[in-house]
Amino acid sequence: MVLSNIYDFQLPCILPLWIISQFKTTILLALDVLIAFLWSLSPFGEAKVGIPYGLYNGVNSYLVFIVCFVANLLVFPIMVFFLEKLNRGLLRWRFYKKSAVFVAKRAKTGSGDKIQKYGFWGLVFFVMLPIPGTGVYAGSIAAYLFGMQKNKAFWANALGIFLSCAIVWSATMLSMNNFG
Repeated sequence: MVLSNIYDFQLPCILPLWIISQFKTTILLALDVLIAFLWSLSPFGEAKVGIPYGLYNGVNSYLVFIVCFVANLLVFPIMVFFLEKLNRGLLRWRFYKKSAVFVAKRAKTGSGDKIQKYGFWGLVFFVMLPIPGTGVYAGSIAAYLFGMQKNKAFWANALGIFLSCAIVWSATMLSMNNFG
């Protein structure tokens, strides 16, 4: 075999590097999706942080929306379980009880009038607002404190989460298109 030039051997050498590069890109993308999911599940940001994180890291915009919405939606059953089962046992501890009373007072004063006055739609609006202190964690606590039916509270939280995700997703997409 006569080599016409030195570059005839590059394809066999480059192919494994290309495969490794694609594998690395896929792993990093999956990691970014996982981190967006965890941010959306977290009380420190919910989907308000998960969606911008995923979008700014190059994850498919529709995938980010769905993953962050589902993660944020999973918070409600976790909170219901916590409030109904674990909360009673933890209230025996002084520090926890003091913190729980503080959170309950804050939830009642911050959202209480609207949720009691408007019920379902008040909770939807409260959860929908993409600002700190609102969201599914606070909405779940408020629904629990005001004795809202679980089914009604779930759908109010789900609709509020969807609208909040849509607002954050749209704002992030617009900012990326205009400034990025």
